[in-house]
Amino acid sequence: MELIILPSHDVDAVAARLVADDLRAASPGVLGVATGSSPLGVYAALERMIAAGDLDLSRTRAFALDEYVGIPADHPESYAAVIRREVVERLGMNPAFVRVPDGRADDLELACAEYEAAIRHAGGIDVQILGIGANGHIGFNEPSSSLASRTRVKTLTRATREANARFFDDVADVPTHCLTQGIGTILDAQHLVLVARGEAKAEAIRQAAEGPVSARWPASALQLHPNVTLVIDDDAASHLELGDYYRETYRLKPAVEDR
Repeated sequence: MELIILPSHDVDAVAARLVADDLRAASPGVLGVATGSSPLGVYAALERMIAAGDLDLSRTRAFALDEYVGIPADHPESYAAVIRREVVERLGMNPAFVRVPDGRADDLELACAEYEAAIRHAGGIDVQILGIGANGHIGFNEPSSSLASRTRVKTLTRATREANARFFDDVADVPTHCLTQGIGTILDAQHLVLVARGEAKAEAIRQAAEGPVSARWPASALQLHPNVTLVIDDDAASHLELGDYYRETYRLKPAVEDR
């Protein structure tokens, strides 16, 4: 696991460069996209690359991490709508190549199995963008989630629903269930790029990077992956015991690579 600790204003550009490098190498590549506030700046940085002619995602396939159950697809806060608005339209992607779990399916278990199959058929995800919840969830894999889990139906915790209530009129309007890629599904991606800012995420980051691997902190499963990069700001790094080591390692990395 590589931790890159930066001033907050540099986080998005560095994370976007990592994502862009992977997609260029895999051209056209398969991108894993996340919703929430953390990835928005990364999408904005990718949009700037595209506008400058440095990146083309028109043939790139994409898979979303999750979707609410029962919410209309045209609801502005459905993840299908958010992905269309913040990813597909901004990054010039082909809507036919971008897939979101079907939270309106009559058979949700079948929809989950079909989603897993679609990812496999695409050849797997080359680079997955992740955020992290204050309780350590990735995707909607809440504490107690199996570290080997696949795409499935999950119940959202009260804390997660309250955190997402800012996107709705009231917490009562936030759906209680979702479809989410499992932790095992996420760990299948070739490269995981997690972005986090703020002291509210600091304990989750500490547990993800330095804590024991435990279902209590689902993001701690990232320690089991061979290619994970956490791009975080100083506040999100504030609980790390080895923060100075991570900073020094990143500072020296270019010098080592140039030898």
